[in-house]
Amino acid sequence: MVSALAVYHGAISKLECEDRLGKMGKDGAYLIRDSETIQAAMCLCVYRQKVVYTYRILQTNTGNYSLQTAPGVEEKLFKTLEELVQHYKHRGQGLAQHLRHLVKRKTLLQLTAPNVIDEEPDYENVDESDYVEVLPS
Repeated sequence: MVSALAVYHGAISKLECEDRLGKMGKDGAYLIRDSETIQAAMCLCVYRQKVVYTYRILQTNTGNYSLQTAPGVEEKLFKTLEELVQHYKHRGQGLAQHLRHLVKRKTLLQLTAPNVIDEEPDYENVDESDYVEVLPS
């Protein structure tokens, strides 16, 4: 399942992608996001010398993944996105920069949970019942 991969950031924009990669600021930083222009396609985005290179990931009818190539260039097929990523971690595989530093996506918990610890509750029990009374702020 694609959405379970830490490398997959989902439907973020090109600008958001560039921001995340730029914040890491390391050559070889990479992530995968949904394509903004082709439905059901994804993009492998790689940072090198303050430039983000984007490679379109397509899925074949048989479920394999490949990077979109120029006419005449042999297409490499991978059974999973993990295999594709592992392959492009090696130098000399045709990318502007081999993959070196995974930019993990933020988890749902990190996006929604406040970073507050030991906060006083906003209520108190008036009696021994299961009901609570909310105090004014």
